[in-house]
Amino acid sequence: MNPILQYLKTQGESQDTDIAKAVGLSLAEARIQLLELAAHGEIMYYNSTKFVSGKKVEGMRCRVAGFIPAAAPGRKSGKVQLKLS
Repeated sequence: MNPILQYLKTQGESQDTDIAKAVGLSLAEARIQLLELAAHGEIMYYNSTKFVSGKKVEGMRCRVAGFIPAAAPGRKSGKVQLKLS
């Protein structure tokens, strides 16, 4: 399996820079592979802009297409029902 897909399945939505570091690719090579995966419909991505210490950083946020991760463990909030007597 493609290491990028494997990373996204385990980590969830991630920034392109984080993906490149995790799979050991240069940022340029990672972006090329991400665009190829998106063209085949295996991942979804959108362009994002964030500011780190006042510096503008542009990149891609990616996630596996059609993949819904399991719910996180722990207590879940539910609807509060009032019981009127």
